[in-house]
Amino acid sequence: MPFIHKLPGHLIRRLHQHSVAIFTQKMQSAGFDLTQLQFAVLSAIQENPGIDQATLATFVAMDKVTIGDVVSRLEARQLLWRLIKESDRRARTLTLTGDGNKLLDEIRPVVLEIQDEILRTLSAEERDCFIHLITTICDPDL
Repeated sequence: MPFIHKLPGHLIRRLHQHSVAIFTQKMQSAGFDLTQLQFAVLSAIQENPGIDQATLATFVAMDKVTIGDVVSRLEARQLLWRLIKESDRRARTLTLTGDGNKLLDEIRPVVLEIQDEILRTLSAEERDCFIHLITTICDPDL
């Protein structure tokens, strides 16, 4: 086995590529035009209506510039509203539109199928363990 195939960083990068490829292919096959990050952003806003962009960036673990670009694209597609926060006119609050909520309702079953596909080689017990270990690494306080 090559040395790099024993390195967690390399394997995590390969897993990310695997995940993105499956997500993209399955979304396109189902007739949806949405990236993993766009899905994460829409889901976070749906669960936290009125969230501000800075908090959203932290919530989905992305930098503020990237979140601003993603939000702008989703706003242009009329999937969310970006409103000026009354208490801080520099901040923007985010809420899904009816179309944004409808899209999430439609794609959620596809997203769940994608998760099964990503982890298809693992047993149910291994999947639970894998999710626990990833969560421990990414969010040790949870």
